[in-house]
Amino acid sequence: MSSVALTLPDGYGYVILGCVIAPTLVNFKLMGPVMKARKQYNIPYPNLYAVPGHHDKADAFNRVQRGHQNFLEGVGDYRFMALIGGLQYPYLNAIRGLVFCIGSVLYQVGYSDLNLDVKSARYKNGAMIKWIGFLTAFGSCVSYSGKLLNYW
Repeated sequence: MSSVALTLPDGYGYVILGCVIAPTLVNFKLMGPVMKARKQYNIPYPNLYAVPGHHDKADAFNRVQRGHQNFLEGVGDYRFMALIGGLQYPYLNAIRGLVFCIGSVLYQVGYSDLNLDVKSARYKNGAMIKWIGFLTAFGSCVSYSGKLLNYW
């Protein structure tokens, strides 16, 4: 059996905090409004979404649920990219991890707001900042892979 040693850079613990632990806490935070809306709008399990025409407040529930689902669709890729990119840029990824998390919460808050047009609601409250975190993780992951391949 052979072994491989991996030397982690100073500050890598912050990457774990900002890009693994913080998104886990955000997931719990985003689940709360979904569970509350499920009860408020009487959407029983196992329905992931409410059915328009069958549930009176389908759009209201679906907007809350969609805000959480959007986070779940991207957080897996985000975490892998941030953990890998954080090997080269630990502090940058750690800080941008928090930006990704804040933007994800703002996304759900905006999307859930029934006073806003559904097409633009998700980005009305500053949720675009989540893409700063996501694209930082992507770019740093690409950069680190290029470094490992001696492309730059």
